[in-house]
Amino acid sequence: MNVLQEIVNDILIITINRPQVRNAIDRPTAEHLSQAFRKFDADENLKVAILTGADGNFCAGADLLAIAEDGHRKNKLNPNIQDDGPLGPTRMLLSKPVIAAISGYAVAGGLELACWCDIRMADRSAKFGVFCRRFGVPLIDGGTQRLPRLIGLSRALDLIITGREIDAQEAYQFGLVNYLIDGDVKQEALALAQKIASFPQNCLRSDRMCVYRGFNMSLIDAMEMEFAKGTDVIRSGETLDGARKFAATKDKKNFK
Repeated sequence: MNVLQEIVNDILIITINRPQVRNAIDRPTAEHLSQAFRKFDADENLKVAILTGADGNFCAGADLLAIAEDGHRKNKLNPNIQDDGPLGPTRMLLSKPVIAAISGYAVAGGLELACWCDIRMADRSAKFGVFCRRFGVPLIDGGTQRLPRLIGLSRALDLIITGREIDAQEAYQFGLVNYLIDGDVKQEALALAQKIASFPQNCLRSDRMCVYRGFNMSLIDAMEMEFAKGTDVIRSGETLDGARKFAATKDKKNFK
C-alpha cells in the first residue's frame, strides 16, 4: 500500500509509503491521500490527523518519473479548484486539524503538503526547499500562496526563486516549523494530537475555521464572522459546560 493508515484512539496517522522514491507522489498515491483525508473528516470518532512519511522522509513532491512517463501514474491537473490538487488533498479545507510529522526531505510538493497542514513538527534530519525549481516544475498545490502566509513574503520569495535547501533549524527560525524535536517526531506528534483531541472540539474547530475563513476578509467582516461563530459555540452549551467544570475545580491555578 502506498498510503498507510493507523488509528490510535481518536487520532488518525496517515503515512505516505513509497520510500523507494522518498515518498514522492504519483496519481494513485494522490488519490489514496484524498480518500484518506475525506474519510477522516467525515468520521465523528476521529479528532486529529497526523501526516508523515515512511522510512525517514516526509515527501519529495510529485513523482517526476511518473510525469515523464505520461501514463496513468501522471499527477492529475484539473483547473476546477473544487477538485483535488495534483498531490491530492491540497485544495481541501478540512473541519479538523492536521499535524505534519516531518523527517528527512519535505521538498517541492512535499513542502506544499507540509504547508497545507495546520501544524508542522520536525526532527533535526528534516530538509526543506523548492527543489522543483531545478526541473521546471511549478508550485501548483498552494505553495506560492501558503508559504508567504506562513513565513512572510521576503523569506518565501528567497526559497521559491533560489530553490535552496534549508535545514530544520532554519525552518524553525523562519516559523515554518512550529516544533523542533530531538526525539521521535511521530511520537511527539501523537502526544500533541492527543492533547488537542482532549479539548472541547466544537469550540476548537470553530476558532480554527474562523482563522482560515477570515484571513482575507476585512477586519470588520472577520470580526463579525468571529462573533457569529463564537456565539454559536456558546449557544451549543459547550462553553457553559467548561465554565462549570472550571468552577468545580479546587486547584484553579493548575486547571487543565
